[in-house]
Amino acid sequence: MIRTEAPRDRCKLEKAAAYTDPRFGCEPERRPMREYIERGVVVIDKPAGPTSHEVVSWVKGILEVGKAAHTGTLDPKVSGVLPVLLGVATKLTGIFHTDKEYVCLMKLHGDVPDVRVREVASEFTGKIYQRPPLKSAVRRRIRIRTVHHIDIKEVSGREVLMMVGCEAGTYIRMLCHHIGLAIGVGAHMAQLRRTKSLPFDESDMTTLHELKDAYVLYEDGDEHLLRRLIIPMEHALWHLSCIIVKDTAVDALCHGANLAVPGISRIEEGINIGDQVVIYTNKGEAVCMGRALMSSAEMLNAEEGICVDTDRVFMEPGTYLRVWKCRGG
Repeated sequence: MIRTEAPRDRCKLEKAAAYTDPRFGCEPERRPMREYIERGVVVIDKPAGPTSHEVVSWVKGILEVGKAAHTGTLDPKVSGVLPVLLGVATKLTGIFHTDKEYVCLMKLHGDVPDVRVREVASEFTGKIYQRPPLKSAVRRRIRIRTVHHIDIKEVSGREVLMMVGCEAGTYIRMLCHHIGLAIGVGAHMAQLRRTKSLPFDESDMTTLHELKDAYVLYEDGDEHLLRRLIIPMEHALWHLSCIIVKDTAVDALCHGANLAVPGISRIEEGINIGDQVVIYTNKGEAVCMGRALMSSAEMLNAEEGICVDTDRVFMEPGTYLRVWKCRGG
């Protein structure tokens, strides 16, 4: 399940007390419904059959959004967790190359003792070599991926039910094939369901039918259910380090400026140079993200200098009052 700890609770290092003007911006959970949708993520329980692109197209139609994208393509035969980014949240595409978890049914091509299956499967944890299958969207060159764990849940005849935690980009179909070769009888993946695509898991999911019902209720004046099914984009970023800035720094960041030390209000501990960080307002809105040029301690003690190199902006200019000036004017 995604983290629910707000940025202000995580940013324990206070550099400067800051007042936030209630006339500008809004807490993510309190946004007007249309804006809430356009800055949200919905985690679909994808059924086996349709492609990820088809599911995204259906979500766009249901919610009447112009832009949507998925994170982590699922094979049409695979079901489970499919995060769909809506509107502005599509700018998050590419940052969720994190760990996945699957429940897999593997079919052996011969009779093998349970203990042998478990013994061989354990040898495939850690770093493994894989070549993507013929039908894949990437170049077929050997890649190294990390398998964190393979938990054999049940062995029934030639059927093996197992849970696999792995690095993004690991091909479970190839993993089953290689386990079968190592056992000596061959094997193939019969069924697969994704249970986690961090920071999301099955507890965050909704079905397309539930989403449609919630949207119809919203059109009839009841937005409660739709707010529960859609996750503010900020929640999807809470696995990354964070910095909170003063209201006076927000609009410059919205125009793509880098974060200077005087604009900081609070800092999360443990930030290192080069870390990916998200910059928030005091209301908890994600303004932008970038790479840290200073550590947490350096930001806290410095009086000037650029501390974050901004590379993605989420908030529209003009959301907060402009207090900065262009050079020469």
